[in-house]
Amino acid sequence: MKILLVEDDAQTASHVSRGMVNEGYEVDVAATGPDGLTRALEGAHDVIILDRMLPGVDGLSIVKSMRAVGVRTPVLYLTAMSGINDRVEGLEGGADDYLIKPFAFVELLARVRALGRRPPAQTDDQTHLVAGSLKIDLIKRTVKRDGREIDLLPQEFKLLEYLMRNQGRTVTRMMLLGNVWDMHFDPRTNVVESHISRLRARLSPHDPKDIIQTVRNVGYVLRAPR
Repeated sequence: MKILLVEDDAQTASHVSRGMVNEGYEVDVAATGPDGLTRALEGAHDVIILDRMLPGVDGLSIVKSMRAVGVRTPVLYLTAMSGINDRVEGLEGGADDYLIKPFAFVELLARVRALGRRPPAQTDDQTHLVAGSLKIDLIKRTVKRDGREIDLLPQEFKLLEYLMRNQGRTVTRMMLLGNVWDMHFDPRTNVVESHISRLRARLSPHDPKDIIQTVRNVGYVLRAPR
């Protein structure tokens, strides 16, 4: 696996790079925002580890630029910006994971491995989304788990489709409001929470949280069921 590390602190860059190389990964290091952006846009890496505070171009701008041109490389922020709003902003800006400094290398390694093995949600024919035993047909608008058909209301189907397109990635409440309900403001209602609760019950009546998991204070993540 090939990793791009964008980090302006030489000591941190050396520590992370050396550790990843020892684990058998190939690591490219960029010390400035502009250099990191140029390399990220190449789309030649499996995972990007990215600081948010960088000289020249900040990490948030790098991710937004990547996503704007269709570069979908998984991004993990490694940053000292630790507030809830910072994390929400980073995830809504297109990143896939967020780890706060100071950090344990073993946790960073585990998160990078998880991003590196995350399966793509969409199949080659562009008509189905698959997450483990869960499959939705985008043409027929049907949902099946282990071959069992599950009836969903139109808005529940739209919610599940969005979660499956972002399989393994934490999505925030505002991301769901904007992409599922086309609300680009917070209506101060429990519309997201109530729909998540009903969708969980339909997908997994005996274990409602085995597919859609809550990321405390941030949002939700869909994990592929077995």
